[in-house]
Amino acid sequence: MNNMNLIPVYPEIFLLIASCAILLIDMFLSDAKRHVTYALSILTLLVCGVLTFISMNDGATYYTFHNMFVSDPMSDLLKLCSYVAVGLTLIYSRQYAEQRGMLSDNLGGEFYVLALFALLGQMVMISGNNFLIIYLGLELMSLSLYALVALRRNHAVATEAAMKYFILGALASGFLLYGISMLYGATGSLDLTEVAKATASGTVNKTVLIFGVVFLVCGLAFKLGVVPFHMWVPDVYQGAPTAVTLLLGGAPKLAAFAICIRLLVEGLLPLAVDWQQMLIVLAVMSMAIGNITAIAQSNLKRMLAYSTISQMGFMLLGLLSGVVNGNIFSAANAYSSAMFYSITYVLTTLGTFGVIMLLSRAGFEAENLEDFKGLNQRSPWFAFVMLVLMFSLAGIPPMMGFYAKLSVLQAVLGTGQVWLAIVAVLFSLVGAFYYLRVVKLMYFDDPQDSSKIAVNGDMRVALSVNGAAVLLLGLIPGPLMTACATAIVKTLAS
Repeated sequence: MNNMNLIPVYPEIFLLIASCAILLIDMFLSDAKRHVTYALSILTLLVCGVLTFISMNDGATYYTFHNMFVSDPMSDLLKLCSYVAVGLTLIYSRQYAEQRGMLSDNLGGEFYVLALFALLGQMVMISGNNFLIIYLGLELMSLSLYALVALRRNHAVATEAAMKYFILGALASGFLLYGISMLYGATGSLDLTEVAKATASGTVNKTVLIFGVVFLVCGLAFKLGVVPFHMWVPDVYQGAPTAVTLLLGGAPKLAAFAICIRLLVEGLLPLAVDWQQMLIVLAVMSMAIGNITAIAQSNLKRMLAYSTISQMGFMLLGLLSGVVNGNIFSAANAYSSAMFYSITYVLTTLGTFGVIMLLSRAGFEAENLEDFKGLNQRSPWFAFVMLVLMFSLAGIPPMMGFYAKLSVLQAVLGTGQVWLAIVAVLFSLVGAFYYLRVVKLMYFDDPQDSSKIAVNGDMRVALSVNGAAVLLLGLIPGPLMTACATAIVKTLAS
């Protein structure tokens, strides 16, 4: 094992250098040439994708920096999905950001650069094999997102959302750091592998460990946005510019899933009986409050925020199904189903917010349900794309979301907790109401706005591909499910 081997870190090194270079280049560009920053950002993501894909083809696990950083099949797959998520976000956001002065001389290309730095933080989180490395990645991502939420500095609602996000985010970071300090005090190590060995030995003070796990789970729950740590989600989703809302609701969910696996599964699997009980409470509360509260929302971004809360609660069902009666025979199936669910949610959310930005224009935010009335008469194709996305979020076959929910439910049933599967299905039925309400507005109501929908060519292509991918991966879910299962099996075995 070579602790100075930099090959596993090539994507992160390249992204850091490229982001700094883009920031410098952008200083010398006028508003009319801001497309150069956009093109360089997309090119950076493509190069990172190539570097990660080469590593993924190897299929091996590499540790570097004294075991603090790991490159394994799970990290490679999640990073590739993160590149896609951020790339689509930048494509969808380009026209939206230009129309709202987010790319003006005052702000320059900070939107693109901050998005890339947030991605860098996510990549560090995904590959962290040490408590402090994961925490540093988390803070890099969070600080970039705080700044992005407040990017429209003269917009009072966005500034208020940024303050709420920053204050509650700082509190959650404190929870996480306090939990890490207790685990360090109990085990004497910050290395996840060493923590797992110390925990399994049975010689560590169990009370201190449990207290540490409680604070750790609280911090993770905030980053996932699940009840009762969900207070920031609706306000920030609604108050932030839609382009930033998508950066919040997309790729960071993949990184949050990754640190759940790193911390809870790889680091604290011997305590699974304890943290799985906590996740059951979080999951049930999130599905209940998220789905029921979403019904009352008239603002689409706020409705999707409560939808996110319920969807993350559903994802937790996979994470809490890995250890049954002390054995881990079903762990790979359970964690891969949660991973597949996370990727499905992110891909679907990207398209949903993409349609919202598609309908928005200068001086008008298409974020109320009424704004989608009669969309089929204005643009049958994009109405169909939105229908596919809403059906997927609702878990209606043959969309991708149906198979994601099915795989998670199978994992839950494998634990023998039939009541939990029944609760999940019932709340999914409740959630179907507000998703299908959007479809009803698009197809059966008369449009309130008959203006032409103006859209850039790259956004039209990306949104169409996004919708088609959700449908195609619903019809043929096997390859992605197999990739998730293989990644989890190899990662757990390493």
